[in-house]
Amino acid sequence: MTGERGARRPGRALTALLCAVTAAGLYGCSDSSPPEPSPVPTPAPATTPAPATTPAPATTSAAPTGRSPFTGLPARPAPVLAVKLDNVPAARPHTGLGAADLVYVEQVEGGVTRLLVVYSSRLPDLTGPVRSARESDIALLGDFGRPALAYSGAQSALNPLLEAAPLDLVTEGSAPQAFRRSADRPAPHNLYLRPARALAAAPGADDARDIGFRFGSAPAGGTTVETSTVRYPAARYTFTWSAADRAWRVAMDGREARATDTGPVRPATVVVQRVTVRPSRFHDRFGAVSPYSETVGSGTALVLRDGRAHEARWSRPTAASGTAFTTPSGAPLAFAPGQVWVLLAPRA
Repeated sequence: MTGERGARRPGRALTALLCAVTAAGLYGCSDSSPPEPSPVPTPAPATTPAPATTPAPATTSAAPTGRSPFTGLPARPAPVLAVKLDNVPAARPHTGLGAADLVYVEQVEGGVTRLLVVYSSRLPDLTGPVRSARESDIALLGDFGRPALAYSGAQSALNPLLEAAPLDLVTEGSAPQAFRRSADRPAPHNLYLRPARALAAAPGADDARDIGFRFGSAPAGGTTVETSTVRYPAARYTFTWSAADRAWRVAMDGREARATDTGPVRPATVVVQRVTVRPSRFHDRFGAVSPYSETVGSGTALVLRDGRAHEARWSRPTAASGTAFTTPSGAPLAFAPGQVWVLLAPRA
């Protein structure tokens, strides 16, 4: 079942090594293995909602000791595991999504999306379905230090870039004991990861660290919002505020997003980060061009929290920098404590 994390490797030096990668990456798929019985989900506590009382005002400093820099909630230092998840309708519902600290939404070939989920505070027993990495993942994870990255595979041209990046890579080939196949779904939507085993295979993974997020009371102003929709060329996300949950209800392509082990997904903060999504010089095996989402630079954003929408700016000078979100006047824009979703949406 999902549980809080404790410190695993005290005294381990944090790695600040970063890799500037310029080539474009792309499609990958894992090799199949004999199917085994599908896991029986174990109920787990849902993501902790934002507290009903007003938290301390946001500051420009990192999260205080004893709190996660990813969620603002109480947490012990623990390694970071990023997992690339499939997100076409055949891959839903996901497993382990409710335990994630962060969920990034990225555009891939054909205008559909995949999820890059980040765990540290809690680990589910299982997460998936797992799919392939993209070049965008390398730059996106640059400010996490050296996290573990679990994925199903990658196109051969991308492998050297992944291997040179500051990532502890976990695949079926390097850690077969960390993966399993489900008999309930056809390939390639049937590969699942055991996060605890994945981290055991990635002893160099860094603990969670400041990536630029700030948590606290909401800024003044904003617009009351009941529902907000974000569109990609072939995908649609709708976030509806639930006062009872003090969180956002998520729908993907018109259907409620649920996790098989924890039920409906309820992020406390949703960030619509407008980025340049450009064609790369590579394509997948079907000839579709792989898009690249530029997360280094600056631009506009929309931050949804507490039933209100706040116009924002984002800034990330280098791949080694955290991403700062500010109000139009330049003040830090604090998130509500809890799970955070960041949608890397094409600039309008």
